[in-house]
Amino acid sequence: MTPSAGSGRAPLPRQRHRRSRRRSGRAPGSDSPALAALGDFQTLPLEIFQMVLNYLSVKDISMLSMVSKTISGRLINYISTSSGSRRLLLQDFHQELPARRGGASILEHYRALGLLLKRCTLLLPTRDRLKYVHKVLSGVSCFKLNGCASPLHCLGLQCYGVFLQILTAGWDELECHRVFNFLWELSNLARKVQTVVSSKPGSARRLELRIRLFCRGVLLSPGSRRSDCAFWLTRILKPWPMVNQARLLYIIFGPVSSRDGHVVWQKMIEGPTDETSLKGLADAIKLLYGTEAREWTADDVISLVDELSVVPQEWLMENNARLLLLSGNSICFTFMASKAVNGRAVELARLMVFMVLVCEKDLYCMDWAVRMMQKVCKVFSSPWERNNFLQCLENSFARMLMDMLQAVLAGDRDEEDSSFLNLFHLMNAQASFHKEILSVAMGSSSSSS
Repeated sequence: MTPSAGSGRAPLPRQRHRRSRRRSGRAPGSDSPALAALGDFQTLPLEIFQMVLNYLSVKDISMLSMVSKTISGRLINYISTSSGSRRLLLQDFHQELPARRGGASILEHYRALGLLLKRCTLLLPTRDRLKYVHKVLSGVSCFKLNGCASPLHCLGLQCYGVFLQILTAGWDELECHRVFNFLWELSNLARKVQTVVSSKPGSARRLELRIRLFCRGVLLSPGSRRSDCAFWLTRILKPWPMVNQARLLYIIFGPVSSRDGHVVWQKMIEGPTDETSLKGLADAIKLLYGTEAREWTADDVISLVDELSVVPQEWLMENNARLLLLSGNSICFTFMASKAVNGRAVELARLMVFMVLVCEKDLYCMDWAVRMMQKVCKVFSSPWERNNFLQCLENSFARMLMDMLQAVLAGDRDEEDSSFLNLFHLMNAQASFHKEILSVAMGSSSSSS
């Protein structure tokens, strides 16, 4: 029997629909795609949702951000809140502890935070991503060029560097150009670099130190891939003329005082230095000469090394030789070959003598120097040029020995008796060098007979 219109009983299909909705436990209006994307979190008020986040590690929050666009949006809002900032933007950069919550260091924390913001901003254009990240990090004073009162004892710039390294990993070159330009303008680095490269070396010591720490900590973050370091170093140097590039390279990678961290400009001029003082410069030169630095030609790098050897004044030849040795065989040979091609045999011979001396002092195998000399000899276009170079080489040995002997006889000795020690090293170096040459010569003559 069909129910009457006034009986108050709804049609059966509609009753089934209401019962099925009650069984599912879904609230009216929950069919919204945005709310559905929250899953079980849709039943939580926003305040409770954010309280839950406080119990999750940064890595867990990062994983959560990939669940849906809606959750990612909520996380972006959470990061911008005062509680989210306090939770995520740790600032104890001056009192690094062996381990933090979950055994993670502050550097690892910011590496994880970089991944979190990378995932949360994945769908935004690069410009908007950078603006959002800057808004989040702008309250951290130690991330700024002049923001920390004690930069030498601060991990802030290093944390910023690992954050940026993770954030930009996998970005294409055009996007990375935008990142560099954004940071360059944000920190007003162009004007600051112009100040230090055009001023008398050491006259802006604090600014030199700030630029060095920012470039090394943020743009050239330790642990970055060689290709990334080559890209950022190229961006730093290329806008400037060669003479300024050499000055800037020395500021970033040159020797510094162990007492106050300031650049030591007279280190290469006053006396022979050690490998430690030159290693940073040598590594940078190798980076620019390598295949990763596509915008640099061999001539560019050789010109830069040449210009570097007079910053701020002409270096001692021994320091030039040591830098070339540390820079690797390819750069060393290319630099010497350029002198051979340009007819600078006297300079080349003197440099060769100092390379032999460095091999003796720093305990390198002397056969390396002999092999390098043989390669350079093949560059000369005629036997006369080659013989002239070899004659210049022997004359340089004799002249240096006489000069050092005269210094010893004149009694010019300091506390370390360096004049006598230099004479000792040079005599040993010459003997070892000629012994290797004789060994090669006798070996070739016996094989030909």
